[in-house]
Amino acid sequence: MAFERINQKDWYKVLGAKPSDSLAELKRKYQKLALLYHPDKQEADVPAGEVEERVQRFIEIDQAWKILGNEETKKEYDLQQREDNLTKEWPLHEQIYLEDMSWNEDEQLYTLSCRCGGNYSIFKSETKDVSLVCCDTCSLVIEIL
Repeated sequence: MAFERINQKDWYKVLGAKPSDSLAELKRKYQKLALLYHPDKQEADVPAGEVEERVQRFIEIDQAWKILGNEETKKEYDLQQREDNLTKEWPLHEQIYLEDMSWNEDEQLYTLSCRCGGNYSIFKSETKDVSLVCCDTCSLVIEIL
């Protein structure tokens, strides 16, 4: 599942949750909100405008659960959030092709020396999910193409 990055919602905030919450905790928060905003649970005397707002809120809550309640989509979402936060916090130092990094067969690890003397490191298993890598010593970040 690909996520829209521009003005992307913070799905944890929608559920009133934190990334560190367990799946059971996320489910509990989702269920509590879903019951509160479910269209079938609304009182009859609620003004029409408010009904529409509550339906939209329910749709958001449901979408948040669809992403965060599934281990695979949650992992992908968390990685994108982390990547987006990195680009906001630290400047992108360089764009590098994976082939230009040193390969360590024993550790299944790609590395590249940073100008500070530290290293950028990425495991082979992470290469499909991660495109930004931080130096292990300074705050520089490279993008892997």
